[in-house]
Amino acid sequence: MNILVINAGSSSLKYQLLDPENGVLLAKGLCERIGIDGKFTYKAEGKNTLDAVDVAMPTHSEAIQAVLNALTDKENGVVSSMAEIGAVGHRVVHGGEKFASSVVITGEVMAAIEECNPLAPLHNPANIIGIRACQSLMPTTPMVAVFDTAFHQTMPPAAYMYALPYAYYENDKVRRYGFHGTSHKYVAGRAAAMLGRPIEELKLISCHLGNGSSITAVSGGKSVDTSMGFTPLAGVPMGTRSGDLDAGILQYLMNKYQMGIDEMLNVLNKKSGVEGLSCVSSDFRDLESAAGKGDAKAALAQEKFAYEVRKYVGAYAAAMGGVDAVIFTAGVGENDKAIRSMVCQGLEYMGLKLDAGANDVRGKETVISTADSKVKVLLIPTNEELMIAMDTAALVK
Repeated sequence: MNILVINAGSSSLKYQLLDPENGVLLAKGLCERIGIDGKFTYKAEGKNTLDAVDVAMPTHSEAIQAVLNALTDKENGVVSSMAEIGAVGHRVVHGGEKFASSVVITGEVMAAIEECNPLAPLHNPANIIGIRACQSLMPTTPMVAVFDTAFHQTMPPAAYMYALPYAYYENDKVRRYGFHGTSHKYVAGRAAAMLGRPIEELKLISCHLGNGSSITAVSGGKSVDTSMGFTPLAGVPMGTRSGDLDAGILQYLMNKYQMGIDEMLNVLNKKSGVEGLSCVSSDFRDLESAAGKGDAKAALAQEKFAYEVRKYVGAYAAAMGGVDAVIFTAGVGENDKAIRSMVCQGLEYMGLKLDAGANDVRGKETVISTADSKVKVLLIPTNEELMIAMDTAALVK
């Protein structure tokens, strides 16, 4: 069964067509500048590539239509008709407490997703637009919602509750939700396969490190704690996000510089993290280059990032009463050997030994710890689209 995976943003739309049974990627691409002038990209093995071609996309409906036209094109398409697309899997950022797993989309599900809009005002409304556009153009094709937050709904209350007046949880659902759940779920499953052990027996720490980063403790295949919180702003420092900090800092800076809360949050979300600390860039490749030339702030940003990730690894090992493997994934985790090495330095007390030679690798599923390391270190490229496709196929079958 071929599954079309859609990740809709407010003015963009990523897509992939996959066969989840064998993991084959048939085609992928991007619709950009929706509502402006429209740019369309399409890539398929052995077919002509369309790169940022001008296509009128006043709404997401035209973007979806462009995707379907490309997939079924007689010359460059990968399916003969839309009948060969068995279902559509939609990435939805926030499912709140309503969804602990992926679900087939119904009217009731759509209403529940809309109720979560206040929890993800920049993402959920765009996800809903993408779903409705697909429903309009593919009315007989099953649709599935796969939530970034769902995997973390197994966290116990002690992990997800904040020490605030309980009424804020009861009335306003203020709690830790966590994100990147689809990625953490995928790499945890791959880790079990690599280790040749049932996931129910394993204690894993998944480090999804990229421009947005989160660390998750996975015990028995279930998320039991995660670094992102009520919003994706919490946890380790990221490309431009601050990560955890003392909330009193907000009041101090807002009073001193006469900032409103929106301006303050803009600083925390878009001007902080390794970019703010380094005064160089949010791109870890730029940090490595600058640090190599003697830039002390760039080196500090690298060290701070690795230090905070290492602290979470230690904390989650304590929370689970041990750990069998630490996983590195996502853009930085998969490709930055220096950051992986810095994170692992100082974890030898846990029985973790990184193999410097094995660590000299990018984007390849492999073991990067020594043969005698009690705690295995795994590099696993994430594949959220495949995970979405697998969940979708399992539900619609």
